[in-house]
Amino acid sequence: MSLNQETNKNAVFSLALSAVGVVFGDIGTSPLYAMKEVFHGGLPIDELHVLGVLSLIFWSLTLVVTTKYAIFIMRADNKGEGGIMALMALAIFGSRDTPKLKKFIITIGLLGAALFYGDSMITPAISVLSAVEGLQVIAPKLQHYVIPITIAVLSLLFMVQARGTGAIGKMFAPVMCLWFSILGGLGIANIIHEPGVLMAVNPYYGVHLLLELGWRGFLIMGSVVLAITGAEALYADMGHFGLKPIRWAWFTFVFPTLLCNYFGQGALLLQHPTAIENPFYLLAPQWALYPLLVISTLATVIASQAVISGAFSVTRQAIQLGYCPRMVILHTSGEEMGQVYLPAVNWLLMTAVFVLVLSFGSSSALASAYGIAVTGTMIVDTVLAFIVIRRLWHWQASISYVFLVLFLCIDFLFLSSNSLKIVSGGWLPLVVGAVIFMVMTTWMKGRDLVAEHQEEKRLLFEEMEEKFRDNPLATVNGTAIYLTRSLHGVPQVLLHNLEHNHVLHERIVVLTIVTTDEPYVEESRRVKIRTFGVNRHFYRVKLYFGFQQNQDVRRALTLVMQEGLDLNPNNVSFFVGSEKISFRLKSKMPKWRRSIFKFLFHNAASAIEFFKIPVERVIEIGIRYEL
Repeated sequence: MSLNQETNKNAVFSLALSAVGVVFGDIGTSPLYAMKEVFHGGLPIDELHVLGVLSLIFWSLTLVVTTKYAIFIMRADNKGEGGIMALMALAIFGSRDTPKLKKFIITIGLLGAALFYGDSMITPAISVLSAVEGLQVIAPKLQHYVIPITIAVLSLLFMVQARGTGAIGKMFAPVMCLWFSILGGLGIANIIHEPGVLMAVNPYYGVHLLLELGWRGFLIMGSVVLAITGAEALYADMGHFGLKPIRWAWFTFVFPTLLCNYFGQGALLLQHPTAIENPFYLLAPQWALYPLLVISTLATVIASQAVISGAFSVTRQAIQLGYCPRMVILHTSGEEMGQVYLPAVNWLLMTAVFVLVLSFGSSSALASAYGIAVTGTMIVDTVLAFIVIRRLWHWQASISYVFLVLFLCIDFLFLSSNSLKIVSGGWLPLVVGAVIFMVMTTWMKGRDLVAEHQEEKRLLFEEMEEKFRDNPLATVNGTAIYLTRSLHGVPQVLLHNLEHNHVLHERIVVLTIVTTDEPYVEESRRVKIRTFGVNRHFYRVKLYFGFQQNQDVRRALTLVMQEGLDLNPNNVSFFVGSEKISFRLKSKMPKWRRSIFKFLFHNAASAIEFFKIPVERVIEIGIRYEL
């Protein structure tokens, strides 16, 4: 074996270990509650039913997580990045010549992202609560401390977000490797006493159970889905670890240990049906319960951290792509670009999680709200992946439609069974998703109207020179940089400055920041400069950033100077519009959306702070848009 091959293997192994600590937290903590919830509705605990349930869990993990995500969807990487926003960008790129399909892709993509936030609320609550509920098994007299301890653990988790997860992240991999090893070990120890449970790999038992129970079998699938929550994390975190390390970790370590634990719980139930009270903790001997409680709590905190970080990442991508108002984004690491902290998202998420814990009070009650948002996101992933398969990869129609029909049938089976939970709690993530979807679509609609307004008042540079030719303006030294969203014509903030101050800088740069549908744009393709005007002193500069990159104007100006534009950073003034909006009586914006958009628009983070513009060199000019 060559040195390079050995180095590559070591790198993949190292990344795979890191992936275990981040990617699989959610799905890895499902054994805490999934098996218990399947039998929660009074399903008889006997050989036929236990084998049937194990068969359903085995084939759900095999078909959805292993086949759909690990084998198929993870191939759809956008320059190495994964996740619903990256997948949506790929599908849009493949459908750029079909406006109606592009609009459909954006709609369902935003719907999937909105549902993700519903899942982000429930995962920390149900995971930590299910771990702390081990106290009810270990020391029943302490069960009234479950809620306070859960709130305390979650409070600490959300408060440390502002400090960044780098230091905590270093212990993620060892803890989660220990966790999965414990899952596998506890499972094997119980399988040895009841090896017959391994027959559940035969799909006959799962199909027989569904046919025997009929309507009740359909209901059971709403609990079986708990075993596959977190499947989309394999794809979403691909940009951090890569395809090979995540697949290697899943197939060689995570998947086998999960199966061992589920089958071990099944073996325990066949021997001791009363263990259904908490089959996970009762897998362990009495002396190991307290250590298991500690490691379980740590594992659920890590699972929650992964979901919270995911919410930060998805929000940042949505902001960069223009689907969400600007928010304050803090970078918590000088080394890792992906480590970001959004205060608004953090505190809103914390409040929502606390409300869930206090109002539902137990993991079993929360399970009634869990699943519907996850399955909704899975359906969106399937549809977007199908579009990528057909429009970008050009697979044969027959293979493409087999993929679509097979996985949509599975997804809709899970969704429809979980829809029965709507009354008992499933309405909550749907309401949250609907509100977030409304906010994103309202923001997009408003941005489109602002763009239309700018287009109506568009003035070409040549027309502006003609306008001021008869009344020459005074010229002052230095460079004026005007920040604008518009890619064409003279920005409103420049016209306002000239009309009110009657002064023209010797060099005028119109700067537009463009977010591409790629995660990263190389520095060699970052800057485009064009020259306008009779005297050639007008410059239009476009800065291109990927949706995963920091839009830092200060750093980008260095690239602009390297491209030949002579700028003196100490002699530059940035002109930024202080924008206000109002609505006409016959505005295209529906009345019910107007107040929402005004609130979002006026409370969005300042462009000065968001684009890292040197505040001491900024001049703000008021601009009003009548939409």
